Amino acid sequence: MGTQRRAKSPPLFCYLKGPPLRATNPVEERVIALIEPTASGLGYRIVRVRLSGNRRKRLQIMAERVTDGQMGIDDCGRLSRALAPVFDLDDPVDGEYDLEISSPGIDRPLMRIEDFERFVGFDAKLETAVPVNNQRRWKGVIQAVDGDDITLATEHGEAKLKFSALSDARLVLTDKLIEDDLKRAKAAEAAGAEDE
Repeated sequence: MGTQRRAKSPPLFCYLKGPPLRATNPVEERVIALIEPTASGLGYRIVRVRLSGNRRKRLQIMAERVTDGQMGIDDCGRLSRALAPVFDLDDPVDGEYDLEISSPGIDRPLMRIEDFERFVGFDAKLETAVPVNNQRRWKGVIQAVDGDDITLATEHGEAKLKFSALSDARLVLTDKLIEDDLKRAKAAEAAGAEDE
C-alpha cells in the first residue's frame, strides 16, 4: 500500500545500537522511533524500515500483527491511516517520497533475536558484517538460540554466529515454511471468526 508524503522538517538523527537489521541508517532509525509507539498501540510490530531511491524515494515499512505475525491488506491500510498524522507532525525523511506499508512475507527477514527463536527448525540465510571463519554468507537450519548466539546447521557442520555480527538474515522459502505459514493463517482466520 503506498501513499505520497513530503517532509515538513529536516531529519533528526539518532542511531540505536545493535546490528543494522531493522534499519541501516540514522533516518530509518528515526522513523522506527517515531512510528513504533503508534504501531505498538494498534497491535503491530515494526519488522523493518528501508528508505531507498535517489530521484524518487521510497520509504518501506514492514510490519506484522503482534498476536499472530500476519499482516493483511486491511492491516496495511489501518496502519497507514494511523501513521499519516504522525508523519504530518514530525517527518524525518527529507523531500518527497512514496510510503509503502507491507507484510514481511513468508520468506521474511529475521530482524530480532526473537525472530530466530520463533523460527527454530527452519532454513535461513544469514550474512555477517565481517567474515567469520573466512565466510560472510551462511545457509542452514536454525538449530538453537542462546542469548546472542545463533546455532545454524549447515551442510558443512554446525556454525555459531553472534546476532550482533549479522548484517542481513532471512528465512528460505521451503515446503515446511509454506505449510507452517498456512497453518498460522488458518488459525488467525479461525480466531477472527470466533471474535465476530
